[in-house]
Amino acid sequence: MDIFKIKGPVRIKGTVAVNGSKNSSLPIMAAAILAPGKSVLRNVPNLSDITVCARLLRKLGCKVTRVNGDSLSIDSTVIDNPVGEYEIVRQMRASICILGPLLARCRRVKVSMPGGCAIGDRPVDIHLRGLRELGAKITLKNGYIVADAPKGLRGKEIFLGGPFGSTVLGTANVMMAAVLAKGRTVIESAACEPEVADLANCLNKMGAKISGIGSPRLTIEGVKELQPVEHKIIPDRIEAGTFMVAAAITKGELKIENCRLDDMMAVVDKLRGIGVTVEADDGGCFVTRKGPIKTADITTQPYPGFPTDLQAQFMALLALGKGNSVIIEKVFPDRFMHIAELNRMGANLRKEGQAVIVAGVKKLVAAPVMASDLRASAALVLAGLAADGTTVIDRVYHIDRGYEKIETRLNPLGAKIVRESV
Repeated sequence: MDIFKIKGPVRIKGTVAVNGSKNSSLPIMAAAILAPGKSVLRNVPNLSDITVCARLLRKLGCKVTRVNGDSLSIDSTVIDNPVGEYEIVRQMRASICILGPLLARCRRVKVSMPGGCAIGDRPVDIHLRGLRELGAKITLKNGYIVADAPKGLRGKEIFLGGPFGSTVLGTANVMMAAVLAKGRTVIESAACEPEVADLANCLNKMGAKISGIGSPRLTIEGVKELQPVEHKIIPDRIEAGTFMVAAAITKGELKIENCRLDDMMAVVDKLRGIGVTVEADDGGCFVTRKGPIKTADITTQPYPGFPTDLQAQFMALLALGKGNSVIIEKVFPDRFMHIAELNRMGANLRKEGQAVIVAGVKKLVAAPVMASDLRASAALVLAGLAADGTTVIDRVYHIDRGYEKIETRLNPLGAKIVRESV
């Protein structure tokens, strides 16, 4: 198991390019199931989650190879084992994305209930409800979802809203199933995230007929078949936001390339509000901070609201703010396991139900800490950059799920991060 040793404080300065989106790549890899033949996806990051998804597709019968560094070739000519096995699916929640496309193509599928990060309860009942509306018969047996549609799926008007708003993976699953259903499907309260739009645009390239992309109402006219595709994945807005916070928390100067600010309005607004300069710059942006970190009130929400995947990183940043801030988690109310670790580093954080009161401190101090999930580990790295002394982070395999070799990308910018195997 690897650990990070991070010596701080440092000042992040230079240029970094954002990789392709993990949260876009995974469902689009699953979408390749729908079109027999070879699809090529470009700008796919080299992450452990991508590796897990590739293993899962190979188990189904696909041939998956990485070519030219950032491209994946997925040949789905043969799907002879439509089973999402527990040993693979338990490693990553996004594995559930194979359910919809497998059901549409094979008409019978068996997929283990998914695993993933420990960030609270994330049921798949909305996924299953949507697929049932399309005509699938679904049972749960021995930890597996068994779905049957022997006569194929049929279009339907479906409401996908849940107690915490729209569901990204649920929208992806139902949309992928609906593209091969007979007739028209309308998804109301669909997720509007850029990653969902990227998936829809990719499906349309494959021959699907999806309209309303980027809105909460998607209309899908079913087609008989889809064709393989070549598609470029959008930039990862969560990685971009993490780099922005790295510049802000270290009082640095960072040029971020391959960054779509239009996808990050809520994040940019909060950064500017606390005294961070974010300027658009030729397909990217320039981020600086010169004055103190001001306070902020943040509530995570489905897109276009503030993303839950940047909540932990902003908590590390506001821990050094001048005054009291409040962060309310509305998407995953239990996503606060990083609080105890940040407090070990001198932060003053107090949880009150779905809210955290952040009382700013003058400095953070190094400490041994443990990563509990992907975004929590990113927050601890950011805190380590700003803290006095050498911070040791255990379980950094979490960060490898969503950030490609983060230490080799931050070190040229002034970070002092050493990866060690223990």
